[in-house]
Amino acid sequence: MEASNLIWNEGKSRLVFRSNVFSIREAESRSPKGENRLFTVMDAPDWVIVVPLLETEQGPRFIMVRQWRHGSGELSLEFPGGVMEKGESAEEGAKREFEEETAYRAAKFYRLGDMSPNPAIMSNRVHFYFAENLSPLPSQNLDEDEFVDVERIPVGDVIGGMGKAPFVHALTAAALALYMGRETRI
Repeated sequence: MEASNLIWNEGKSRLVFRSNVFSIREAESRSPKGENRLFTVMDAPDWVIVVPLLETEQGPRFIMVRQWRHGSGELSLEFPGGVMEKGESAEEGAKREFEEETAYRAAKFYRLGDMSPNPAIMSNRVHFYFAENLSPLPSQNLDEDEFVDVERIPVGDVIGGMGKAPFVHALTAAALALYMGRETRI
């Protein structure tokens, strides 16, 4: 249900900053009462995150990646993913990022959903996928500035550890919640 009494209408905007990962603009928007205000908006390409499940003799494991995160200044253990490339569908981007980062391929790939990472200030979306029936590839195919370790983590350890180091990436928590919701519907 749309509540038209809450909708702001964006007018003109002005670019404030541009980098290779995002840009920032000031947007003038008209309130539902007709008043103009300035807001800061971060524009970035859409992202993808994959929840990959590997069945092992020791039980089900999530394939996760450990990498340094400059914003938090710490290592993060998270589901693989990244930025979609121009012209790429969300599923194509998810498959590409998954294979590049983990050196695995999935025989089955399912869409879990999509969300706004931070709708208060960000314009992009993050698309979530589930991957299963995994088979190894010869090697990772990382970007020049990526340094990523691949780990097989027991599903219960991820569920029980979410919100505590090293499972501190909020989008990994969102991906896990979507995965768990899917599992309850099967």
